[in-house]
Amino acid sequence: MFKVTLFSVLLSFSLLFQACSDNSKSQEAQDANSMLSSNEFILTALDKKQIVVKKTPSGVQVEGMDGKVVIFDIFATWCPPCQQGATHLTSLQEKYKDDLVIIGVTIEEGIDNAKLTAFQSQYNAHYTLVNSTQNRRFVNYIASSLKLGARFPIPIVAMYKDGKLINHYIGAIEEEFIQSDIKKALEKH
Repeated sequence: MFKVTLFSVLLSFSLLFQACSDNSKSQEAQDANSMLSSNEFILTALDKKQIVVKKTPSGVQVEGMDGKVVIFDIFATWCPPCQQGATHLTSLQEKYKDDLVIIGVTIEEGIDNAKLTAFQSQYNAHYTLVNSTQNRRFVNYIASSLKLGARFPIPIVAMYKDGKLINHYIGAIEEEFIQSDIKKALEKH
């Protein structure tokens, strides 16, 4: 009887401490998010690289990307125009390797990285894709700053250089239009 009681007490304490441990992990995640400045976003790429994006008076700036054109492709894996646009964005990334950074930001909350990797492979999206708890907050900020409203269409392609908005596109767009804006932005060195 003593052994059963002792076992029950030890099991209860073990479960209690396990629950506290799990709670502290979620508390740590909440603390990390609350430490973020309201002026920055930390986006996590599929390769686990952290991308720091800061708000500027006229757009957003990606840390370490001074002088480069940065395109944010706001998309969903299930969206046909988003799927078609991935190939065009990859083509532009290859043409402007050193001067262009493309970051695909999914609007799908809680999507499995395997699904994003499958999208990347199937639709030739050979640029950085991010899947982060900050995605939705970032996407909402971009949509708001572009005055698109709360229920905005996708894909949205927003182009920035040195913290300034160059242009944005909504829906399917020809590669040549995006390329024209990239060329203009790079000529302004």
